[in-house]
Amino acid sequence: MQGDHKRDDVQRDFLKYTGQQLLKLLRNEQFPILQELMVNAKDRKHQVWERDSLGVPLLTPDVFDQKLEYIHNNPVKAGLCKFPEDYNYSSARFYERNEKDWVFLAHHEG
Repeated sequence: MQGDHKRDDVQRDFLKYTGQQLLKLLRNEQFPILQELMVNAKDRKHQVWERDSLGVPLLTPDVFDQKLEYIHNNPVKAGLCKFPEDYNYSSARFYERNEKDWVFLAHHEG
């Protein structure tokens, strides 16, 4: 918990907000992938994020570093860039080039 913010509440709000924003973009631009997100649910027509997504406890620095490297390498594996730090929306730019594109970034080692 950080201040009055519980992890579960922050995660719920983040997933809800980002899901709504993604669906809005997909609808406005009429992306075909919208059809793949259709679900047969009472409370929603589309599902962006998995239900009950698995959280990974980052209990040691080694586990944290492993997960951060995995996240940084995802755009490379997807063919979006050659190096993790070349991807505009990655914190790899911060760690590799010391470029702080967003004010909220802070080094995980303090």
